[in-house]
Amino acid sequence: MTHRDRLAAFLDRSITRHTITGIILVNAVTLGLETSDAVMAEVGGLILAIDRICLAVFVLELATKLYALGPRFFRSGWNLFDLAVVAIALAPTTDGLSVLRALRILRVLRVVSVAPSLRRVVEGFLTALPGMASVFLLLSLIFYIGAVIATKLFGDAFHEWFGDLGSSAYTLFQIMTLESWSMGIVRPVMETYPAAWAFFVPFILITTFAVTNLIVGLIVNSMQSAHEEESVAATDAYRDEILTRLAAIEKRLSER
Repeated sequence: MTHRDRLAAFLDRSITRHTITGIILVNAVTLGLETSDAVMAEVGGLILAIDRICLAVFVLELATKLYALGPRFFRSGWNLFDLAVVAIALAPTTDGLSVLRALRILRVLRVVSVAPSLRRVVEGFLTALPGMASVFLLLSLIFYIGAVIATKLFGDAFHEWFGDLGSSAYTLFQIMTLESWSMGIVRPVMETYPAAWAFFVPFILITTFAVTNLIVGLIVNSMQSAHEEESVAATDAYRDEILTRLAAIEKRLSER
């Protein structure tokens, strides 16, 4: 085993991942404390020092991983994600780039790339995106049709909510989330248009309970598929290891 292989194995050990996860969580706390003027006035120097130490550890980890993996480093989307997050943290926070200072909190997202369980969640979500695109297209069509109908039906009396397509779409989005939809919007509309429930109730049933749950189902199904593939891969790797060991034992016995 080469020196690079030993470094890669060390970085892949559970104790190393747990250590990095702990540092990420400590950094998350310090970044949150930096938003408190009172805390910064008391121990601001210590917090900034801890923040710099955490960043130095992240840079050292990435540099070590880049050395150990070589070109393979860039074949992993998670490595590129970590590189982008740390690069944002290293960018100068001048007046023109002051927004990057707020984006330093993105370092907390590195815990996703470190924790295998969180990686499965994200990978399942990304796998579900192609199927979700069709669902989102369907949802967009429903919203467009609903916005046109709502504007024509209720726009004259409720111009603020349904005066144009944009206002109607936003109001329908609020109704879909069930946020103040009944007492805040639908019941006032029904005082002027008593039959308005015939539009709003089917809209909620279709968008909130049918299409939204379809999206959730796609994500859950993708996560299950990813987990099954990972289990199969682990089983195959274990089988190959056993076969390799058996072949080595058989070879030693035949040599005797």
